[in-house]
Amino acid sequence: MARERGERSDRDRQPRDRDREESELIEKLVGINRVAKVVKGGRRFGFAALVVVGDGKGRVGVGSGKAREVPEAIRKATDQAKRGMIRVPLREGRTLHHDSNGHFGAGKVVLRTAPAGTGIIAGGPMRAIFEALGVQDVVTKSIGTSNPHNMIKATFDALSQVSSPRSVAARRGRRVSDILGKRETGAAGAQEA
Repeated sequence: MARERGERSDRDRQPRDRDREESELIEKLVGINRVAKVVKGGRRFGFAALVVVGDGKGRVGVGSGKAREVPEAIRKATDQAKRGMIRVPLREGRTLHHDSNGHFGAGKVVLRTAPAGTGIIAGGPMRAIFEALGVQDVVTKSIGTSNPHNMIKATFDALSQVSSPRSVAARRGRRVSDILGKRETGAAGAQEA
């Protein structure tokens, strides 16, 4: 009996923790588009919203929603973005570990790491992604289409390719120092001299 009560109280706590996590999320509205459905009596207008959601600590998601009213479309898009969040490893909590390219449809993006103090050099939809992600220094270039949907999906394609040295070492069955050893051996040699 006591265990069941303990389990119930843990279950009761989990939704509160989720609510706290959701309240800390950064929501960025990328765009709202008016759409029309042609029916027998004329046109019925609705709205499509594109939203980016992130926690500012390496998790980000994107969602789109359609409804007859703007607030409902934004709510649907936000819910979809929260469900589809991905984790991106960050170096020093401020930039990406390495450069990467992504594409979706006719949209291509190039993401480059940047030294401290550079800021977010990105336009439109990509800026919203990096602000929600918590990246402080990055340089980006968008090639091809300027369609926000394609730019965001291409950026997510590039972000999904980013991996940390720790994950690369784990895949190879090595230590991080073995992978990044060249830098450390050069520094150790300079100290001995």
